[in-house]
Amino acid sequence: MKGGRILASPILWVGLLFAVLLLRMEVLRPVFQRAFPGVEPVVYQRSSFLALFLSHLALVAVASVAAISVGLSLAVFVTRSVGQDFRLMVNTLATVGQTLPPAAVLAIAVPAVGFGSRPTVLALFLYSLLPIIASAIAGLEGVPRAVREAAAGLGLSSWQQLRDVELPLAAPVILSGIRVSVTIAIGTATIGSTVGALTLGTPIFIGLVADKLPFVIEGAVLVGLFAIVTDLSFAALERWLRSETRQAVSETSR
Repeated sequence: MKGGRILASPILWVGLLFAVLLLRMEVLRPVFQRAFPGVEPVVYQRSSFLALFLSHLALVAVASVAAISVGLSLAVFVTRSVGQDFRLMVNTLATVGQTLPPAAVLAIAVPAVGFGSRPTVLALFLYSLLPIIASAIAGLEGVPRAVREAAAGLGLSSWQQLRDVELPLAAPVILSGIRVSVTIAIGTATIGSTVGALTLGTPIFIGLVADKLPFVIEGAVLVGLFAIVTDLSFAALERWLRSETRQAVSETSR
């Protein structure tokens, strides 16, 4: 029964398709040659798709870890009594970072930090903050008052309440914001190729410049599959966390 659920999981099949195309895009050469006669080569060859993926993954991971660390810290700060006066300012700054087009951030950052991965990471970081901060604040403020009072009655310090009670119970909501943030970052990272960063967007931009539509399709499909696999994985983890949270709240209220 469990094996059947695993085989029916969309994560498995989408992940397998992504892995096959990532490692063996050449298998589609006959399809592209038939669909785009006269285009040569029809499969991007300047760098392996695996190398592009690993570079793309690294950019998203660094920016996301930084955004999660800063965003979660700011959310905790503004939900404490000492930081409530700064909540509007934090929300405003995060909103500004979200509304700035990534291309504009790159244009501003390149003269300061140069070409390559640095301006891309900066753009992804700024673009990722708002969903994380918003979900973290909502999650922390959504912890039931009865649970907070029970934790205080047990003699837990403020830090212990945050670490052992509030953050675990808020985890599903926080994860939903991280899920949105990371998924958006995967798609947004493609524009890093315009400033010299290696990403799965590199074949897309080279294909647009060289008028090679197969390159555009190959890069776009891989980016889309990467985002789908990531989103499905986060969704599965989020469901598990919500189940664990409901069970913990139920046990606490008994």
